[in-house]
Amino acid sequence: MKKILFVFGTRPEAIKMAPLIKEFQKYPDKFEVTICVTAQHRQLLDQVLNFFDIKPNYDFNIMKKNQTLFDITTNILDKIHKTLDEVIPDIIFVQGDTTTTFIGALSGYYKKLKVAHIEAGLRSKNKYSPFPEEINRILAGHLSDYHFAPTKNAEKNLLNEGIKKNIFVVGNTVVDALLLGLNNLKEKKEREYIDYFKFIDFSKKIILVTGHRRESFGAPFENICCSLQELANKHKNIEIVYPVHLNPNVREPVMRILKDKSNVHLIEPLDYPYFIWLMNKCYLILTDSGGIQEEAPSLGKPVLVMREVTERIEGINAGTAKLVGTEKEKIIKETSILLTNNEEYKRMSKCTNPYGDGKTSKRIVKLLEHI
Repeated sequence: MKKILFVFGTRPEAIKMAPLIKEFQKYPDKFEVTICVTAQHRQLLDQVLNFFDIKPNYDFNIMKKNQTLFDITTNILDKIHKTLDEVIPDIIFVQGDTTTTFIGALSGYYKKLKVAHIEAGLRSKNKYSPFPEEINRILAGHLSDYHFAPTKNAEKNLLNEGIKKNIFVVGNTVVDALLLGLNNLKEKKEREYIDYFKFIDFSKKIILVTGHRRESFGAPFENICCSLQELANKHKNIEIVYPVHLNPNVREPVMRILKDKSNVHLIEPLDYPYFIWLMNKCYLILTDSGGIQEEAPSLGKPVLVMREVTERIEGINAGTAKLVGTEKEKIIKETSILLTNNEEYKRMSKCTNPYGDGKTSKRIVKLLEHI
């Protein structure tokens, strides 16, 4: 029996780890599963854990007000070595590119334990964009022993960095999570979700917005908010729904610029089930999130990526997403095209999702049986 330790701490990690944890738990005769959360995010993490019914064995609960990268790094490092001493896992699973990911991989290396990296090989080739994620995933990649890459392009990035062994192209678990989540939604009545979002006029085109990237704080974020303001003025047949991230660097400009617009709804961050329900109902998505670029194509939703660079180039190449940056004019132009040009909208919405087919977790578990 292999002892598997999952280490994660944020909502995106939890979403992408959930279907893999569930798959491993189907085989208690082959795998002993232990779950360790750092709670780098607290409230947002707990929402996902509750939805997927995942119960951590270890919870570091490190999140504190105005925490810095130094705080996150040192607090996780201080706590995790005790957990590793108790569990002594055969393999540590880390996911993506958070500080939890990097420290989880680093700790495994310090203890000379095997590390498996989920979503390995993503690269923007700009160490400050996304920040600090680009360096986190590079370091995690070089510390890991097994690399589960979502695409051939991710595999190529690893090979170019001299990582030659144990690379497996398996797709992205985020598609597994989305399909699992949508299946869970079927257990609830549609009326519950409609009532929850009763402030939205679904007869109009719904634009779902997310934005939280550190590298956009300041002027770029103000540009994003001003573009949304102008879109709301220009297109009367739209409603913009923006679940606003808790970070004060996000909330201040968003609330200042957008709070008085009648067709802009600024709401608190959504629990994962409500978010994917709304994503399924919206017309298009404006985001700087990585996971949404991977999820939305499975729902036929065009994505405009409000970042200067993206490591998820497969979506751009496949036509499921467009990179629009943080300049106001570009965001307005590309959004307006999708609102008014039906052919362009159909072209993007019908493209095949390049990130997975919903079977990634099964592939990983099958591979682990033979490693």
